[in-house]
Formats: sequence, C-alpha cells, structure tokens
Amino acid sequence: MFCTEIQDDQNTDRQITFVELSFEIIGQTLPSDHGYGLYSAIARRCPTVHEQDGISISTIAGERDYQGKIHLSKGAQLRIRLPYDANQIAQILPLAGQTLRIGTHEIQLGIPQIFPLRPFDKLRSRIVTIKKFQDPEPFLDAVKRQMDALEIIGNVYIPLDIDGNPLRKAIKIKKYSVVGFSVAITELSDEHSLKLQAWGLGGKRRMGCGVFSPFPGAWRFKDV
Repeated sequence: MFCTEIQDDQNTDRQITFVELSFEIIGQTLPSDHGYGLYSAIARRCPTVHEQDGISISTIAGERDYQGKIHLSKGAQLRIRLPYDANQIAQILPLAGQTLRIGTHEIQLGIPQIFPLRPFDKLRSRIVTIKKFQDPEPFLDAVKRQMDALEIIGNVYIPLDIDGNPLRKAIKIKKYSVVGFSVAITELSDEHSLKLQAWGLGGKRRMGCGVFSPFPGAWRFKDV
C-alpha cells in the first residue's frame, strides 16, 4: 500500500518528534507531475520506504516551462519528513550521492542535512487528496474532519486559480489520475503547526500529497 491514510494513524502516538532530511540536488529538469515517479525512484534505492510509518516526501519545486516540465534551480532540494528515529533515518541515508531517474530525467542527490520542523502560523499544501471527495465543498468538509481528528485548529481554505475557481490539482499514478485541491491553513498555533507538518492530511503523502510547508515568500504556487 503506497499511501498512509490518516485513518491508519488513529492509534499513532502523535507526540513523536519529526525531522526533515534535506538533500541538495544536481539536475536540470523534472516532469511537472513527478510525485509518483520520484517516490518510485526513491523506493528503488531504498525499498524499505514502502513500510516506514509516518514518512512523507515533498515534491521538488522549480520553474514551470508550461510544456510539462519544471526547471530546477541551484538551490533545489529533496525533502523527506519522518519521525526522529535513528533506525528510520538510517534507512533513508543510502540515498546520499545516488542518482535518481524519473522518466527521462535524472537528478543526483547530495549529502543530507537533518532539520527539526519549525512552526509557522500559515501553511499550505500544493495538493491534498482524499478518496471519494472530488468536489470543493465536500472535500473541504472532509479536510476539516481530518483536522478535528488530529485536534488541529486553523482557518482552512482552498486557494483560487486565476479564474476564481477552487485550485484543483491532479497527480498521475501509472495510468490513473487522482484529483485533489491545493489547501492553505492559517491562524495555526505553534503546536498545531508542528502537528500538521508531521502528520499531513489526506493520502499519498509519499508522493507529495498532503505535505504542508510554509507559504513561499511571494504568494504564488510555483511548484505546480
């Protein structure tokens, strides 16, 4: 099973401390939709990533070329979030120095640095997917229910696209497309911000879905 649905975490000790491993990247381009391909490439190098609890993998930010690719900047990074557990971290470290192939694109990973999560009062996720919820209002209700289950309080909304519609996103997994929405949450306390970053919302967090990060300096979703 690829995804870690929130329902599976009901009995998880949410007091666990999480950290983020950040690998510098050398590379030129990636597919715009690379969440599944990136996860697959990582799993080929670290097969145990399939079984690790609480792990999430952010997609890599870049500049869109509007032809299905993003161009990576010199500061591009692969970020993997997971519980602060020596055994779990040790299983990810073999990625250091490896070359990952995603479709026809290749990236090389540097030596990772480990950072604690930091609280931010505003967080956003490029895409959150919740099974069976593909319309904005029911989806947002489902997001709120998951926040309630995690005891997270905040002002949650779906950002709008340039036409004023809820910002719908999709991720391709093999031959299938999974639909979700971008989600932003503001007015978070430090405690709730850390909890949201640790556990995320929705499914497919190993493919970059439901992973929450601080708002970019300029309010734009560049990693689209």
